[in-house]
Amino acid sequence: MSNYIVTFKDGVSKDEIQKFKDEVTSEGGEIGHTYDGLISGFSAKIQPQTLQAFQQQASISDSIIETIEPDSTVTIQ
Repeated sequence: MSNYIVTFKDGVSKDEIQKFKDEVTSEGGEIGHTYDGLISGFSAKIQPQTLQAFQQQASISDSIIETIEPDSTVTIQ
């Protein structure tokens, strides 16, 4: 299970985002942080099969998912 940040397009409701969070937890993943400021989304430990389903959803033209990115540490020099 790996850590990812899932972000959603502008205008996506909290209820719609919650459905994705529920899917993560129902498949054995863990929600880390919820983002509801400049970006809408969440960080999570996501099972491989759930990640694949999200990636397929993100690839369709009318998907509400904006991005799915590996969670990592960001540093500035």
